[in-house]
Amino acid sequence: MSIADVFGKAKAENRSVLVGCMPAGFPTVDHSISSMLAMADAGCDVIEVELPYSDPVMDGPVIQKASDIALAAGVRTRDTLRIIEAVASRGVPVALMTYWNPIEKYGVDAFARDLAAAGATGMITPDLIPDEGAEWIAASDAYRIDRTFLVSPSSTDERLAMTVGQCRGFVYATALMGVTGARTAVSSQAPELVERVRRADPDMPVGVGLGVGNGQQAAEVAAFADGVIVGSALIRCVLDAPDRAAGERKLRELSAELAEGVRNRP
Repeated sequence: MSIADVFGKAKAENRSVLVGCMPAGFPTVDHSISSMLAMADAGCDVIEVELPYSDPVMDGPVIQKASDIALAAGVRTRDTLRIIEAVASRGVPVALMTYWNPIEKYGVDAFARDLAAAGATGMITPDLIPDEGAEWIAASDAYRIDRTFLVSPSSTDERLAMTVGQCRGFVYATALMGVTGARTAVSSQAPELVERVRRADPDMPVGVGLGVGNGQQAAEVAAFADGVIVGSALIRCVLDAPDRAAGERKLRELSAELAEGVRNRP
């Protein structure tokens, strides 16, 4: 199922899509696959697999720490593709989130080919802007990968329209200026940003990330956004757990709470 299909199905059910994020190989390859499948079983509609990177400038301390653990364990790009294949083969829609340097090093066309072969349906590129992404736009078209660029409250109307026009599947609206991480309250800038995206393209689904950490916040975001993207709060379930079983239990509990939130928006 493509990302567009996931959003279309959720719209027909009058709810938002829940996108749950987890770094590949955190804390091990096998453990990360188990975590992602648990999240999907508990209600995440899309799994956002994060490719561990040594300098994740957009990510807050939780994702940075999880990525460092994965990298220290030896996880590399090939392992991430193998993890995607394992999750996608279970019928779970998967989107990769990655900084651009590893893709450029791998080879853009070769990576698009291998990503599609692994079963991913989309890729999110937080540090690549469309006007510098011609090679990726061509490769994603060739291998039919949905591409997601980011917009933020600081985006001008002109840049926002240009960015949305190059997205396929959904556009990622960062709800506040700053790095990722669960917050105590949802950004007040988020509804306005979503409305601006919809003025640019009423048919483009909008996913909102940065800050959601519980079911109530998920419901608040679901009231105005097509997708709710959650990373740090889910990763912390594993990071803070005394053992693997406890972490998976917390991960399932939070995923279910978030899934209920996006299905019961105000």
